[in-house]
Amino acid sequence: MDLPNIKIPLILGIWGGKGQGKSFQCELVFSKLGINPIMMSAGELESGNAGEPAKLVRQRYREAADIIKKGKMCCLFINDLDAGAGRMGGTTQYTVNNQMVNATLMNIADNPTNVQLPGMYNKQVNARVPIIVTGNDFSTLYAPLIRDGRMEKFYWAPTREDRVGVCKGIFRTDDIPDEDVTQIVDTFP
Repeated sequence: MDLPNIKIPLILGIWGGKGQGKSFQCELVFSKLGINPIMMSAGELESGNAGEPAKLVRQRYREAADIIKKGKMCCLFINDLDAGAGRMGGTTQYTVNNQMVNATLMNIADNPTNVQLPGMYNKQVNARVPIIVTGNDFSTLYAPLIRDGRMEKFYWAPTREDRVGVCKGIFRTDDIPDEDVTQIVDTFP
């Protein structure tokens, strides 16, 4: 579908409290929909070599684009983006890699079909790849990255019933009775 006057943000940011099941729910959705995501974690967004994490983001994005080009569903999934690319107060440094990862994600969000690697400047159009990121506090990220138009933000705040449902799914293969799962959720909210 071609809707040239409607700009849909490339990045979906799912944020909320620690241990609330953001990543777990994403993985369930990927499995149910038959999506094979290219996964990244916060640890891959830092390196002793300046620029390597930003290059890795571009490489992974292009890998996902190649999968989509072959007719399969794919996305780039970055776990805990705020832990790898955000500012955490005065206790952590805001490194060149943090800056470059933020800038790279902004550039990809603005030009999702023209993602090039260093030294490879061809004009070949690549598929638009959805980027899904999770985090606890997106206010630590570079503000222009999370602005409307680049990132659609979704606050994940599961209710008690949601948490019970998630836990039932986790413990289903262990044959734990539903009442016991509910008691676990109520004991450890």
